[in-house]
Amino acid sequence: MFKVFKMRPSYKIFFPGNLSSTYNFAAGAEKLGGTSTEFDAKDSISRGELNGRRTYYEEKKVWEPSPCVEKGQLLDQYKKLSKFRLTTLVVITTMAGYAVAPAPFDAASFLMCTVGTGLVSASANSINQFHEVPFDSQMSRTKSRVIVTGKVTPLHAMGFAIVSGIAGLSILYCGVNGLTAGLGLSNLILYTSIYTPMKRVSILNTWIGSAVGAIPPLIGWAGCCGYIDMGATILAGLLFAWQFPHFNALSWNLRPDYSRAGYQMMAVTNPALCRRTALRYTFVIMLLSSIAPIMDVTNYWFALEALPLNGYFLYLAYKFYRNSNSGTSRKLFRFSLLHLPILMILLLVNKKRWYIAENTKEIQLNNFSENKITSMLKLNLPQINTSPSETSLKTT
Repeated sequence: MFKVFKMRPSYKIFFPGNLSSTYNFAAGAEKLGGTSTEFDAKDSISRGELNGRRTYYEEKKVWEPSPCVEKGQLLDQYKKLSKFRLTTLVVITTMAGYAVAPAPFDAASFLMCTVGTGLVSASANSINQFHEVPFDSQMSRTKSRVIVTGKVTPLHAMGFAIVSGIAGLSILYCGVNGLTAGLGLSNLILYTSIYTPMKRVSILNTWIGSAVGAIPPLIGWAGCCGYIDMGATILAGLLFAWQFPHFNALSWNLRPDYSRAGYQMMAVTNPALCRRTALRYTFVIMLLSSIAPIMDVTNYWFALEALPLNGYFLYLAYKFYRNSNSGTSRKLFRFSLLHLPILMILLLVNKKRWYIAENTKEIQLNNFSENKITSMLKLNLPQINTSPSETSLKTT
């Protein structure tokens, strides 16, 4: 009777006769049949005595596709390739830019803008993971990513990135306008070709990454209006400034990981600058929120309503600046996740111009004017039903 064992890399070893399970060779083989015995193909099992009997083996290479992704798991792997939570944040800020923009809301272009931006973001994140496999494998936070663990091949990941990138840019260009497609392409290049390699070169990567995060609301604004003005710049500035307290607080507790992987982060190379930068840009958020009503983006209620929100954010950043530890950094990071969506909601609620309401008032005003003019004309018109004889008598 032959017992067949399967092992990595693709080898099968055939042992004639019965083997005792007391012989435990080197790390982990996967048993296909017979009693459980662990061994390694590189072990010196040449010819020898096992249980007092001479045993011979035959080694054969067997081709096996690796990795083998099940169809049911493919969607889940694509979600991980696209960094689903990060892509969701990008899409939300794009939607906020579209909603706050001073132009009529169009459901079709809004949907196209949202879907196109999401696909471009998924493409950028997949390319980022493709480039960072050797470094992700050294970090506790990223060592379980799908390319690192072999659940998705690098070729498969790049194929997904190419398809989703082309589809996203095509949707933005054909379904929205050329400006949104140009912004999407620039963001894709900035993230994959500048930010990703710069992470191992200079701490300037944080500023580049913040610029990447500031472009999605511009895409939404341009998708709604077709242009970018001062209001769009303020919105992008809020997103740019928000990245620093958010990421600096996150990176503070990941310093061992970043150091091990060789990433040049402020929290690793210049901790004092990391603390100062988080505090400064939190103050910038408060300043931009105060300027938004002056620049005719929102009403003045926005500045008042955002004041306690931004004030508490500034307070947490100050605590992180004064005493940087795992507790203050976690509080700052967690509140940043609440701060951004609440700030976007306040921007939307306090939007200066609601074109749907304005259009309704304009229609009502036009209808009122038309009715008034019609009634005035009716009063001044001659009587059309009078006979010609009556008309001649009246004239005489």
